[in-house]
Amino acid sequence: MDEDNRIAVIGDYDSIYGFASLGLSTFPVDGYEEAEKTLKNLVGSGYGIIYITEELAARSTKVINKYRESMLPAIIQIPGVKGNTGDGIKAVRRSVEQAVGSDILFGE
Repeated sequence: MDEDNRIAVIGDYDSIYGFASLGLSTFPVDGYEEAEKTLKNLVGSGYGIIYITEELAARSTKVINKYRESMLPAIIQIPGVKGNTGDGIKAVRRSVEQAVGSDILFGE
């Protein structure tokens, strides 16, 4: 698989273990400090897409914002087993508005 096509998932084990069956690389972590360290290592390893649970992303905004302007990797928030905070959808909306100039997805 081309390096830019590799996909990683960071989160607590219960939230991400199912992604391995889809062929994605899973990286279970125990807290946001470990998540930040893992995220930094994955960015340097050529992953094109990195999913991270919303709960961990909320505590790792400084690191995530560092890579927000980069073309790759795309860092996308996903809900964890504790539920959906809505932060993932907000991040997608921000990215689309920045790229297109208006909210074409949600029309609010």
